[in-house]
Order: sequence, then C-alpha cells, then structure tokens
Amino acid sequence: MKQDKETFHKILKQKLDEFAYLSYKVTKNFPREEIYGITSQLRRASLSVVLNYIEGYARLGDNQLKYFLQMSYGSLKETKYLLYFSEREGYVEKEDYKKLINLSEEIGAMLWTTIKGIKDKA
Repeated sequence: MKQDKETFHKILKQKLDEFAYLSYKVTKNFPREEIYGITSQLRRASLSVVLNYIEGYARLGDNQLKYFLQMSYGSLKETKYLLYFSEREGYVEKEDYKKLINLSEEIGAMLWTTIKGIKDKA
C-alpha cells in the first residue's frame, strides 16, 4: 500500500513539474509588452502549483499538508484561467493549450483525491 502511495505521489510530482515547465515555455512567445503582466502572472501561478505541493510535503502534520495542497489546487485553477485568457488573446497555440489543459485536469483530479484523503483533525 505504501509503495502505491509513493508511486502516486511520484507520478503527480512529475506531472506538476511538466505542467510548470510547459507553462513557462509557452510564455516565451508572449508579446514583449506582457512581460510584467500576464507572462509574469502565468509563470508565478504555474510554479506555485508545484511549489505549494512540495512545501506541503515538507511540513509536519496533515492539517498543514492539506492547507498547502489546497493552495496548490487554487493556483492550478488560477493557471487554467490564465491559459484560457492567453489562448483567447492568441498568445498560446491551440495544441499547447490543449496539452496544458489536459495535464491540468489530470493534476486537478490527483490533487483533489489527495486532499479528500486527508482526514480533518479537530
């Protein structure tokens, strides 16, 4: 059972890393005038997904872990909207957008499963 849990988290961490990397990569083609706007925001939000996940597992206690996983999930939702907005503006190619959205759906389901599996302590 422990091995399955470790494998699950390893796979999730790999997906989170890929999501951050791909999100960062697509912003390299954004308009120069967006460097301090949506480019910066999208990069920070996508990195926040994986960084909150990592920080949560570095903390002690289920309550802190759950808090950081919820922050990671929230950053994922923020990133998805920024990707949607960027695709509508023509900053992200449709193929890259679909790849990132599909990956975000997988990550979201895995994060949500993990969050729901953590028991609340009074």
